Amino acid sequence: MAVALGLLILRLGVGLILAAHGAQKLLGWWGGPGMTNWTGAMTRMRMRPPALWAWVSALGEFGGGLALAAGLLSPLGSLGVIGAMVVAIALVHWPKGFWVSKGGFEFNLSLIVGATALAITGPGAYSLDSLLGLHLPEPWTLIVGVAGLAATVAVALGTRTPKPVEQRSPQVT
Repeated sequence: MAVALGLLILRLGVGLILAAHGAQKLLGWWGGPGMTNWTGAMTRMRMRPPALWAWVSALGEFGGGLALAAGLLSPLGSLGVIGAMVVAIALVHWPKGFWVSKGGFEFNLSLIVGATALAITGPGAYSLDSLLGLHLPEPWTLIVGVAGLAATVAVALGTRTPKPVEQRSPQVT
């Protein structure tokens, strides 16, 4: 019972934090950008096509977070959360270092760690998977999911618009 309760608390914490973060992007809740402004942010981050990746990231956070919190179709929710956070680290947080106080990836990494632990352990007894008797094939769902996630992240990051070449002023002699 203690393990099931611990998994429930971890699922609710990580899942609902990510679902709320995704709702900011998807629905504009809690001062978030909404999809129009989030698509603009994807354009500024040089994602191609920006609307596709805006939807993928927002749904990965929102849908992945809700699925993780509910313990539904595990480990798919975890994979959505992990993918969204890996891309966020690569695009925004990595250059700022580790510490979140400086805009770094500390917080994103902690969410990845929690989601990874849940992907490996499963959602526990207090979950919709348990209640509904749903059990995706193990370990194949996780193996195929991680491979698909890695491919998706590689495509997302690899198809960005090239960084513009800096224009240098001609030297006056």
